[in-house]
Amino acid sequence: MSATPSMDDCIRNCTDCHRICLETVAHCLNKGGAHAEAGHIRLMLDCIDICRTSADFMIRGSRFHHLTCGACAEICAACADNCDRMADDPMMKRCADMCRRCAESCRAMSRMAA
Repeated sequence: MSATPSMDDCIRNCTDCHRICLETVAHCLNKGGAHAEAGHIRLMLDCIDICRTSADFMIRGSRFHHLTCGACAEICAACADNCDRMADDPMMKRCADMCRRCAESCRAMSRMAA
């Protein structure tokens, strides 16, 4: 399976989301308080891991990429909603925006036939 332009975009979005969420987790832990709440950090870590996994599945041409992309879309959307609760913080807004962009591209990719 060769990567299509939309798959290339999705891989890029997953990779960017992985990086931005990882940077944001560090920011949250440094900031403390509501930013460092366990459920919030766990959700961000879930997002980080599924983004990396989804990108890996697409890069290697796995016939199961639509499954990981479906999970990625759901988790990224949840992470975006969670980060939006602290959108007065520019880092959280940046993370929410990236998660939403990744969720949209993964949702589209999950609909592609394997």
